[in-house]
Amino acid sequence: MAAVARLLRQGLPVTPAHAEAVLLDLRGVVARAVDPANPSSRTTALDGTMRGLLARFPDARYARAARALFGLPPAAPGLTLTARRDLAAEQAGHEVHHFRKRVEPKLIEKVAWELLADADRFTHTPMIAPRLAPVIVRKPVAADPFAWELTEHEEQLARLWSALYAAHAELLAVERLVSIGANRLDLIHAAVTAAWRWAAARAEVIGYSTAYSPDSDTSVDDLLALAGWTPELTGAQASRLTEAAAGGASREQFVHALHNETGLGSTWVDRLLGSDAMPITDSNGSPQ
Repeated sequence: MAAVARLLRQGLPVTPAHAEAVLLDLRGVVARAVDPANPSSRTTALDGTMRGLLARFPDARYARAARALFGLPPAAPGLTLTARRDLAAEQAGHEVHHFRKRVEPKLIEKVAWELLADADRFTHTPMIAPRLAPVIVRKPVAADPFAWELTEHEEQLARLWSALYAAHAELLAVERLVSIGANRLDLIHAAVTAAWRWAAARAEVIGYSTAYSPDSDTSVDDLLALAGWTPELTGAQASRLTEAAAGGASREQFVHALHNETGLGSTWVDRLLGSDAMPITDSNGSPQ
């Protein structure tokens, strides 16, 4: 909390001069850094972590106030702490003195706890995505069975993370569209795309786990959870979606394979969008 309070004095963006080791050493920050051994890289990662945390601040009443306090919109860049406090108090609907004495410490505490919760999630993450480094010289694979096996494993690992990140992107797109109140057809289209990407990721996870870590304590569900929150499905429903997306199926092929599964489609969409949604068909009854 003390480190977060000192970070507040300068506000965002985080600079090396104001980023304390207790924050730079958080597991979530280290895991996000391009070069974990470089303090500047971890400072950039801390800045991104803070921005993401404040963008999804869990207390809806004080979310805008918390962002303004740390120098994010509705605050303008370069404001002093005093000016940011004034704006944050206005956003929270409090008198400035009351806000500073009663509300601000609670917001700092909440930010600190969210940083710790983020670090805890990374501590318990079953796998960390492999880091990519620039390659400027071609490195052919040696004509050797060991080299082939090692390269194939790296290839499958890359496909696994590619699928997980693709699913993560589509699930984020759904949350963004829900938040901005997008029209129903756009929401349903995004939800179906997320189902396709999630199912493709599940197929990749199952394939990788079967081939390379059959005895691992990490389950398929553990790895899929890295992509983001999804509606709870029965084993049969999850298997049906996976079957439709397996083998590199396109979105169109995925939807076509499920054209008789309107109940499954509606279940996914209803739960993902958090409301009653129309069936995933057009006026002719064809799937969208």
